[in-house]
Amino acid sequence: MFFNKNKKAVKTYDSVNKKPIIRASICNGEQVAGFKDINTGAFEEVMLIRNTEDLVSFKETYGITGEIEKTY
Repeated sequence: MFFNKNKKAVKTYDSVNKKPIIRASICNGEQVAGFKDINTGAFEEVMLIRNTEDLVSFKETYGITGEIEKTY
């Protein structure tokens, strides 16, 4: 009654040193959303992307607007 269960908390990420990307497999098409460190190139996995709803959820959770780069 007092709490809105539908409201998602927006999480933050270091937008100066990290950028959101989707890592996709060439073999089976599996896609994982996460953040790539600009300085080291290290990839931090955040969530598996199975469909467009998962991608929208990832973007809403981290407040990302626009297109996300996809790497293979």
